[in-house]
Formats: sequence, C-alpha cells, structure tokens
Amino acid sequence: MLKYLWTVTQDLFVTVTLVTLMHALLTRLYGRFGKRFHGIGIGVGVAASAALASVKGTSNKIVSSHWNHYIYAFSLAFILAFIILCLIFGRREGARRGVGGALTCLAGSGVSAVLIFYHLPGVMLYPFNFNTMGNGYWSAYYMVRLAGWLIALILLLAYSRLLYLCALHIKPAGALSGLTCAGAFVYWIYCTGRFFVPWVNRAKWLNWPVRYTKEAYGFIGDWMMFTAYQSMLFIWAIFLIALAVLAVCFFQNTRVTEPWENAAQRRKLRARNRHFRRIACVAVAGLIVFTGFLTVVKGYDTRVIELSAPETYTVDGENIYVPLEAVNDFHLHRFEYRTENDVDVRWIVVRKPNSASYGVGLDACDVCGNAGYYERGGQVVCRRCDVVMNINTIGFKGGCNPIPLGYEVGDGNLIFKLSDILAGEREFK
Repeated sequence: MLKYLWTVTQDLFVTVTLVTLMHALLTRLYGRFGKRFHGIGIGVGVAASAALASVKGTSNKIVSSHWNHYIYAFSLAFILAFIILCLIFGRREGARRGVGGALTCLAGSGVSAVLIFYHLPGVMLYPFNFNTMGNGYWSAYYMVRLAGWLIALILLLAYSRLLYLCALHIKPAGALSGLTCAGAFVYWIYCTGRFFVPWVNRAKWLNWPVRYTKEAYGFIGDWMMFTAYQSMLFIWAIFLIALAVLAVCFFQNTRVTEPWENAAQRRKLRARNRHFRRIACVAVAGLIVFTGFLTVVKGYDTRVIELSAPETYTVDGENIYVPLEAVNDFHLHRFEYRTENDVDVRWIVVRKPNSASYGVGLDACDVCGNAGYYERGGQVVCRRCDVVMNINTIGFKGGCNPIPLGYEVGDGNLIFKLSDILAGEREFK
C-alpha cells in the first residue's frame, strides 16, 4: 500500500499541477472557449494514455524508450510555444479569441495532452502488475495495494479541484499567467536533459558513442545525469509554485476590496472570502500530505532493513546441529553456512505458535529471490515485498514462503543434512 501512495504521487504530481493551472488560466483568459478547448486536450491525453496502456498491457510491441525522444521533443516545442504566447496574449482577462487566443489554447492543450500521455499510462497499468504472490485479484494482498493506488489518485483529483478554484480567482490574470508559465518553464528545463538520453543512445548514425560517457558529451552528459538523479528537485519546484498560487489566493481574500453598498452585501463578500481562504487552506493541507508521501512514506517504504546476525551451530560430519533450546522462543532465528565457493547459504528457523513443530526454510523464495526475511512485531516479513508470512505455512512450498528445507529432530537438536544446505547454494549466488 505504502509503495503506491508515494509512487502515484511522484508520477502524477507535476502533471496534475501543470494541467490544472493551464486549465484555470485558459478559462480565465478565454472563458468557455478556452475551457472547452483545453478540456479536449485533456480528453485526448487520457484517451491516448488508455490506448497505450491497453497495448502495453497485452503485448510487448511497445518499447517506451522508443517513444520518449518524440514525447520530449513535442513537450519542448509545445511548452516553449505556450510560454511565448502567454507572454504576448496572456496578460488580460477576457481577451479576444482571435488567432493569438486560438494558438494559446492549442499550445496549452498540446502541453497537457503530452504530459498526460507520458505519465498516465504507467499509473494505469499499476493495478495489473501488483505483486500478489500468486493470490489473485480478490486477495488481501491485491486489495491493500489497490487501496494505496486509489487513495493517491483520489487525493490528487481533490487537490486538482481545489487548486483550480483558487487559481481561477487570482487577480489579476497576469499573475496566474506568470505562475503557470514559471511551472511550465521548470518542466521545460527538466525535459531538456531527458530529451538527449534516447538520442544519445541511438546516435550511431552520427558516429557518436552509443552509450553515455562524460568525456564524450561534456555538459550535455552532465545535464542528462543531473535530471536523471535529481528529478525530485523539479517536483519540489512545481510544489513551490503551487504553494505560491494558494498563498496568493489566501492573502487576496483576507479583506474585502470590492465596493459594497450595504452591510448585507459586505457580509456576503466576507463570506465569499472565507470560503476561498478555507479552500486554499485545505489545498495546502493536501500539499503537506503529498510532502509526507514523498518524504516520510517513501523513506520508510524504501528503507534498507538489515538482516539479523547469523547464530551459531555445530557441524559434525555430514550433519549440522542446532540446539532446540536455542530456537524454542517463537522468534525468528537465522543461520548461515559458507560453501567452498565462498557462497553464504542462509536458512531460517521459527517455532510455530501453539505447536511443537518448526517453520524451516532457506532465507529465500521463488518470488523475491534471496532478499531474506526479518521479524517485525512477532511476524515474519519478506524484506523485498513486505508480505507477512503465515508462520504455520513456513516449510510448505508456494507463494512468498521460504524455499522448504528438510530437517529432523533428535537428541534435543534440529538436524540438517549438509548436502541439503549445499543444494541451496544456487539460490544465493
């Protein structure tokens, strides 16, 4: 669940913010004409995203890297055209449509369509790629992940609506135009770095090296790597622009500036101002929630969990002996054997609750490899996918369960055959 709270937010926050600001700006500048024109662009982007997601989900004919250089090229062109046209025609509210207005709406619609087309298909495919450990669509594993995906989408849509209402009432229209262009320019800068990646990788016809080296590409290579590894900086820049829009809306509604003729009219204007201040505050709360997703939740979800230290045992000939008294406390115990090939084979032992039997298996599974398991709150958890194991099923094959390992009980010990341990070597190479 946590993974999809932050991944969906990270994937769509910039798109939702910029598309919302553009929709509000074109509505302010050109009224119903601008709103409908831009709405068509949004619809085209969503429809194209659904079509692409459908094809990618049912075949392997779509390779994203082959599309990216065209998408970034269109993004750079549309964003630059939008910024220039806004600087020329986007300073007055209620401007005449004319050729300039139509071109501004076309550029804004193009930016939104390309943004949606680039970022939305992957998010649409998440529910079809959840790792459910083979438990199917109606399992708790699937529903928990689906809940995280849906919560993030619902919060983004609610934030978009609140941001739109605030942006729609900023005065003058030139202020909204400037903030929207600033956000678009931030994304344009990001696209300049990403634009070169697929071109560099496919530039044999220019006799360039196929892959990046700093010596070959100099500043371009540095900028490519910066935009790849510091992409969060651009998200935070868009975050600050959205915060600025909400702050302007809040402070512009702290007092009545319109003329009023009587006390009732003044109270009505004050009530309206309170309404927009509340909307701005709720939207800021949404930004705080998204900040938590992208920092606290992401940090917790991607943390590296250290495995507990391996415990001691006795080797006698072809057998390994683990004293029962060392593993009878119902906690997870880890053991490790180094083979002649310098491969550390790990296995775990946990006494099953309300039973005299033990859950025993290699510290690896067929689904998540040799990531290992750890104990959390008395539960055994996969370190890679965070799935909680049913301790009573440890020792049985299937799902994310540890790969079964044979053992016997005798003379107060768990007895493992050294040959069984060595057979597990392939899982840890």
